[in-house]
Amino acid sequence: MNPNFRNFALWVVIFLLVLALVTLFQNPGHRGGGSEIAYSQLLNDADAGKIQSVTISGQDVSGTYVGGGNFSSYLPNDPSLVSKLQAKGVQITARPPSDNTPWFIQLLVSWLPILVFIGAWIFLSRQMQSGAGRAMGFGKSKAKLLNEAHGRVSFDDVAGVEEAKEDLQEIVEFLRDPQKFQRLGGRIPRGVLLVGPPGTGKTLIARAVAGEANVPFFTISGSDFVEMFVGVGASRVRDMFEQAKKNAPCIIFIDEIDAVGRHRGAGLGGGNDEREQTLNQLLVEMDGFEANEGVIIIAATNRPDVLDPALLRPGRFDRQIMVPNPDVTGRERILRVHVRKVPLAPDVDLKTIARGTPGFSGADLMNLVNESALLAARRGKRIVTMHEFEDAKDKVMMGAERRTLVMTEDEKRLTAYHEGGHAIVALNVPATDPVHKATIIPRGRALGMVMQLPERDKLSMSFEQMTSRLAIMMGGRIAEEMIFGKDKVTSGAQSDIEQATRLAKMMVTRWGFSPELGTVAYGDNNDEVFLGMSMGRQQTVSEATAQKIDAEVRRLVEAGLEEARRILSEHKEDLEALAQGLLEYETLSGDEIRKLLQGEPPVRDSGDVPPTPARGSPVPSTGRGRPRGTDGGLEPSPQPQG
Repeated sequence: MNPNFRNFALWVVIFLLVLALVTLFQNPGHRGGGSEIAYSQLLNDADAGKIQSVTISGQDVSGTYVGGGNFSSYLPNDPSLVSKLQAKGVQITARPPSDNTPWFIQLLVSWLPILVFIGAWIFLSRQMQSGAGRAMGFGKSKAKLLNEAHGRVSFDDVAGVEEAKEDLQEIVEFLRDPQKFQRLGGRIPRGVLLVGPPGTGKTLIARAVAGEANVPFFTISGSDFVEMFVGVGASRVRDMFEQAKKNAPCIIFIDEIDAVGRHRGAGLGGGNDEREQTLNQLLVEMDGFEANEGVIIIAATNRPDVLDPALLRPGRFDRQIMVPNPDVTGRERILRVHVRKVPLAPDVDLKTIARGTPGFSGADLMNLVNESALLAARRGKRIVTMHEFEDAKDKVMMGAERRTLVMTEDEKRLTAYHEGGHAIVALNVPATDPVHKATIIPRGRALGMVMQLPERDKLSMSFEQMTSRLAIMMGGRIAEEMIFGKDKVTSGAQSDIEQATRLAKMMVTRWGFSPELGTVAYGDNNDEVFLGMSMGRQQTVSEATAQKIDAEVRRLVEAGLEEARRILSEHKEDLEALAQGLLEYETLSGDEIRKLLQGEPPVRDSGDVPPTPARGSPVPSTGRGRPRGTDGGLEPSPQPQG
């Protein structure tokens, strides 16, 4: 029922009830016609013989005069009136008390309590079946049906994932023309699993498939199945597939399916496991005795390693499509999609922006465009220039500037030498990414940082690049020690030490760069039994091997430390020049750093020099970079040095 019509009907009923009550209480009875006279006048007229006839109805009396004319009056409890009228020969008619209330009012009043009770019951039932209080319908599916009213998405709105679009094009063709495949004996995949890191557009791709095929699109999250009641998850799975069959051909999209499709028997849990019952029902519905013709399942996850093998077998999820972070060409296409409604200045080069954002996902690029537009609006501009894109990129990569942070001169000087140490080592190691920017303006949780950007997307990292990375990470700590002494070294290198230790451990245990341990992969001892697949503690290496791993990790980190010490000792004058440049200009680009070391100070317009802020922090904080994956930093994402 239309909600507007339902509200209108409710107001009509309320109006009729109010009208009935007003009529009932304001007009309880209607006396006879004629003029209203006082009771004393009635007695006088009766004594004078002027009354011809009267009609008595309860306490109402009406009648006619001898000479014509009607009257009415109210009769008190006076038995003598009838005797007086009889003595004067008046014709008397007696009737029972009359009730002139309309019949529909009488019916309404008699049924009003019952109607109120029924209405209250209906209202409470609907309240319990809606929203969080769905006590009467907790077994119903929470899948939402999306159609063109919610905004149609096509493959033109999806960019940067061309391989995934090609694989899903067959799904679209089957939904449009299933006979094309069926007459050749082919069977369309019943399920497609989209695998990729967050923000790469898995949900958008699924919506584009539904939009291209022009079929109903059901969407639900994996966490919507299981609740506190036993059997609710399985019931919702059955109801969801029943709805889908009624709307076939259609698509069911399950986002974050790892919430319900996790490996059975994982972790600790006694008694009944509601999540496993839900998964079992999902397995049966996807490929059981009953066929689901025309119902295609598309699911998305960024944790395919934890999914149950029965869920991934052919017949359920026949295809697993990777949706990775886009390459430089894909990033440029994604940027073109997101800047459609953004007025751009002529100096904006999307290809340059794409080259400068390695490791960005589609969501990151959308956020970059949005931040650029917000910066332009904040500065009172009518178009977005390249300057806004550069500032927004720095904000997304390094964090927002904290210009209100008060900083003493000693802290500012120490930060300049710390960041200068990172930059000088980065400029002199044999293999590393170019220095993009160095700053001592606090950003995020860091007092300063050095940002490096690769010239192209990287798919792997060499041993030389890894050892160079270790030396760069140790550059800030060594610079503090050389300039201020060991007693003045601060905790500002905390993030550098953590990143160096993590990288060295990956080199030893995953990539076989340890002569002592050889080309063998060693796993970590796993104490997280609730997140694993076993019921106890997993120990993959012996204690003796663990000690060798620790020794090799320390050896690699110490080698990076000594390499940084050697470079900074040979280029101490460059360190002094760069530190003084950072103290004067606060932020230097990679080209400005190289010119500064060649004796050419940066040339800036007055509008390019940021106002000198009062900054500081009594406790230096660590640098903050983009999150790394489980590969220990192989993802070609820029890593700032704090």
